[in-house]
Amino acid sequence: MTLNRRAFLNACTTAGIASPLLPGILFTLATQAQEAAPAAEPKITPEMLDQAAALAGIGPFTPEQKAMMLDGLKDQRDSYAAIRALKMPNSVPPAFAFRPQGATAESNGVSSNCDAVINAFLDMPDASLACIAEIGEERAASIVAPRRIEDLAFATVKELSELLAAGKITSTALTKMCLARMKRYDAKLHFVITLTEERALAQAKAADAEIAAGKCRGPLHGIPWGAKDLLAVKGYPTTWGAGGFEHQSFDEDATVVQRLDAAGAVLVAKFTLGALAMGDKWFGGRTRNPWNPTLGSSGSSAGSASAVAAGCVAFAIGSETLGSISSPSTRCGDTGLRPSFGIVPRTGAMALSWTMDKLGPIARSVEDCALVLEAIHGPDGKDLSAAPIYFSWNSGFNWKQLRIGYLKSEFDPLPPLKLADPTPNESAEERQKREAANEEKKAWRARREYDRKYEQAALDKLRSMGVNLIPVELPKLPWDAMVPLLTAEAAAAFDDLTLSGHDKLLTEQGPYDWPNQFRIARLYPAVEYIQANRARTLGIQQAAELFQKVDIIVTPSTDTQLIMTNLTGNPAIILPNGLRGPDAPKPPAIDDGNHDDIGGPGTPVSLTFLAGLYQDAKLATFAHAYQEATGFHKLHPTLD
Repeated sequence: MTLNRRAFLNACTTAGIASPLLPGILFTLATQAQEAAPAAEPKITPEMLDQAAALAGIGPFTPEQKAMMLDGLKDQRDSYAAIRALKMPNSVPPAFAFRPQGATAESNGVSSNCDAVINAFLDMPDASLACIAEIGEERAASIVAPRRIEDLAFATVKELSELLAAGKITSTALTKMCLARMKRYDAKLHFVITLTEERALAQAKAADAEIAAGKCRGPLHGIPWGAKDLLAVKGYPTTWGAGGFEHQSFDEDATVVQRLDAAGAVLVAKFTLGALAMGDKWFGGRTRNPWNPTLGSSGSSAGSASAVAAGCVAFAIGSETLGSISSPSTRCGDTGLRPSFGIVPRTGAMALSWTMDKLGPIARSVEDCALVLEAIHGPDGKDLSAAPIYFSWNSGFNWKQLRIGYLKSEFDPLPPLKLADPTPNESAEERQKREAANEEKKAWRARREYDRKYEQAALDKLRSMGVNLIPVELPKLPWDAMVPLLTAEAAAAFDDLTLSGHDKLLTEQGPYDWPNQFRIARLYPAVEYIQANRARTLGIQQAAELFQKVDIIVTPSTDTQLIMTNLTGNPAIILPNGLRGPDAPKPPAIDDGNHDDIGGPGTPVSLTFLAGLYQDAKLATFAHAYQEATGFHKLHPTLD
C-alpha cells in the first residue's frame, strides 16, 4: 500500500495526532535496526514509534494510531531518497528568504526601489571613482611617513589611506610588510590557511599605478586585508576550516570579495575559522590569541581577529551566526561590526544558517569598520535575503541627539553565588564532581566580578561625555529555546556530511561539536522548528518596540543579548574597553573555548553597543564617539 503525503497527513489527523513526528527520528531508529541486522530491510516498527514520540515530546500513541501511521511513515521516509539523490551543494538556499520584520529604518534609507540599488552596485566602475577622502595638497604636505614601513603595522585604515593618497608610502611596500608579518607570526598564532601572495602583489602594483595617476577608488584603495576562509576566492582553496574540505575551490569570487576588489583593497590571505564556523580549532590546529598565545583566539572568525590584533592586516572580513565576530573580537581586543541581517550579501560564502548568517568587518577602529561596510553593503541580486538598505559613514553626525539606553540588570551587582551542597550518601566520585563544579563556579564569579569594574567605568565615562543613560531590559522570551533553529538549518546545510559519514573527518568530535549537533538536529520536529520561528517573530517585534524607546543600548558582551540580537537581526559593535591589570584572575589550565573572560592579566576586555534594525550608521557614529573618548583601540599586544 502506498500513501501520498496528503493521504498520510489525513491519516495522522484521523488518528488524533496534532503534531507529526520529525521523519528523521524514524530514519535514525530504522537505520540502527538495519545495522543490528544488516541483511534485513529497514523497517519502521510500533516500538520505534514509541521511542520517536518520546524524543519528539508528544504521544504516547495508542496501538490503533500506530497501526494507522506505519504505511504513511514508510512512504514519507522513502521520499527522502529522491531529495538526497539531488546532492545539493551548500550554496543552494531553501525556497524562502528571511527578512526580519517589525523594525523601522527611518534614517538609514530603506530604498523604495530595490532594482535601482542593485543596479548601482552592478554598474560600479573598476577605477576612477571619486575619492571619498580628499586630503588636499596642504594636508598631503603635512603627512609624514614613519622611517620604517613596519611602524605602520597597527595603523588604522584611515591613517594608511592618507599616507597612500599623499604618495608617502606605496601599496606594494605595505603589502609586502603584511605578508612578511604573517609569515613571521603565523607559526605562533596559526591564523593563516592560504596566503594569496601572487594575487596581492598584482593588486598592490595596480593600486600604486592608479593612485599615482590620480585615480582614487576611495579609502580602501591599496589597503591589505584578509578573508575568513568561508569566502570563495577564485584560484585558491576555500576550506571552511574543515577536514575533508582542504582542497575545495570555487570558480567565482564571493560578492564581498568582488566589492573589495572594486574598492581597490588588496587581499593578502585567507584566514582560519573553526571547522564549519564553530570555535577556533581548524584542520591545521588552533588559532591563538596574540595577547596570550597559550589561549585560543575564540571563533569562529578566529584567524580574522587574531591577524588584525597582531598587526598583520588593516582589516579582515568575518562572519557571525551566533557570536563569531563578537567572541574573537572580545578576546583579541579588536573592533568588530556585526551588521543588521541582510545588509551584506552572502553570495559565495559558506552557508551555516540561512536565517542567521551575517558577514562583517573586524578592524582596529569603528571608523575602519564603517568604511569597509560602506564598500560591501547592498543587495547583489543573488542573495535574496539581502535588504535594499543604504549605508553611509558620517563621522560628523551629531550623536548627542541619540537616546542611549543600558541593560541595567547586566550592570547591577551580581546575586549571591550558589554552590552545590553535599547530598546524603554522596560517593567519593560524586563529591569530586561537585567540588570541581563549585570551584569552576567560584572561578567564573571571580572573573566576572573583576571585569564588572570595567563595565561600570564605561557607564561613568559615558556620563562624563554628557550621555543621559536610560535603564532598559531585554524582552523576556525563551531565547535559548530558539537556538535549535540554527542547528536545524546547519544540519540541513551539511546533510550529506552526516549521511556519508564524512563528519568523522572534522577535527572536533565532542558533544557540543558539529558532528553530534547535526545528528541531534535530525530529531528536531518540523512543527517545533516552525513554532520556534513564530516565537522568533514575537522577539523581532518586541526588539523593534524596545528600539523605539532608545536608539542605542550599551551592554557587556554577554550571552543573552548576543543570542537575542542574532535571532532578531539587530546590529552590534564590539569594541575594546581596556586591559586587565596584573591582579586579574589567572586563566584556567584548560581553555575549553566556552568563555571569553578567561584571558588573565594584560588581556583586553570589551563592551558592546546595539541598535535598531538597519540603524547601523547611528550605531557606528555613537560607538566611534566612545572609542575616540577612550582610546583603547590604540593598544596592541607585544608579539616578540
